[in-house]
Amino acid sequence: MSVRAERPYGYERALTEAGLGPVAGADEAGRGACAGPLVAAAVILDDSPAGLIEGLDDSKRLTARARERLYEEITARALAWSCVRVEADECDRLGMAEADLQGLRRALLRLDPGPRFALTDGFEVPGLPVPGLGMWKGDRVCACVSAASIIAKVTRDRIMVGYDEQYPAYGFATHKGYVTALHRERLERLGPCAIHRLGYANVRAAARLVQS
Repeated sequence: MSVRAERPYGYERALTEAGLGPVAGADEAGRGACAGPLVAAAVILDDSPAGLIEGLDDSKRLTARARERLYEEITARALAWSCVRVEADECDRLGMAEADLQGLRRALLRLDPGPRFALTDGFEVPGLPVPGLGMWKGDRVCACVSAASIIAKVTRDRIMVGYDEQYPAYGFATHKGYVTALHRERLERLGPCAIHRLGYANVRAAARLVQS
């Protein structure tokens, strides 16, 4: 059977049949946000009949309710999963491209049992002890990458809701740290708080505006 016919588990099954299983998927959430951590997740799914999870997709194409349901299923039924945070100050120090790579690498290295092959969304992650492949739109076509995207998104959303209680004036529960009109207005009026990424030009501009 072709990989296409077996989606969304087709790539994992093809690699496993080639002797490269178990296969892990990894993805991140929060790269484009100007506040809060980047969150990276990695997942090894169980593709036995008892372990199959229906409805896996790119987390951005799912409703919040669907993501929450799938998060519970993934964490309960995956063979292994992990999730890591790269805090705002570390994102500033590393730069977002390197922060992304390090987050994904850390998440994959924390899997127990570890994988023999890694699939990641968009680009390959170097520095792993196993071979890997970056997949274009991997979070839509690879079940394990979809699962990782859901774990990362739900985890980060929960973190930002928690920050909303700590910094209620910014509206983090609504925009999750992304640059929406609401976030821009609050940032320009209040200036950045401790979880804003100073490496972003709009955050630096808001800091200067408030100080002037």
